[in-house]
Amino acid sequence: MSYSRTQIMPEPDEIVINTGPLIALAAAMGNLETLRMYRRVWVPLAVSQEMRAGGPSGFAVTEFETASWLYKDLEPLRVDPLLANSLDPGEAAVIQLALDKKVATVCIDEAIGRRFARLSGLAVTGSVGILLRAKREGFHFSMHDAIARMRQRGIWLSEGVVIFALTQAGEA
Repeated sequence: MSYSRTQIMPEPDEIVINTGPLIALAAAMGNLETLRMYRRVWVPLAVSQEMRAGGPSGFAVTEFETASWLYKDLEPLRVDPLLANSLDPGEAAVIQLALDKKVATVCIDEAIGRRFARLSGLAVTGSVGILLRAKREGFHFSMHDAIARMRQRGIWLSEGVVIFALTQAGEA
């Protein structure tokens, strides 16, 4: 008998999310509504600051600001020196907030941040993982189109991740 990952490990009901996945999800879907499938989505202050800075285009700032249901932490964190010296401020804050709030899962797309999260005992998902869960939970969208919109916004996805996402979404 074979079991899928979702049968073995229940989906988390809360996560702490980094800047990259917020931008990627806004690019993919035009909003952050897929995150509503979680009971609570924590956003550390450092991530809120990165989102509000908006980069040259200001992309995803409006989507972030209008998502009033996100739990945007207002206090700066005392980040472990190893995290602070090894990761960018947003990734370090995501991991630290998850540890502080005892949230088991983080959403980070960058490989080094994912590695540090796992070493810290946390489960990891990314923007594509959130999109796949959204598909499983009944959100109606084309994964192919979502990936195309992410790429149009300059979000890099490896071919392996794209093939995996399309296969899991039944769009290969």
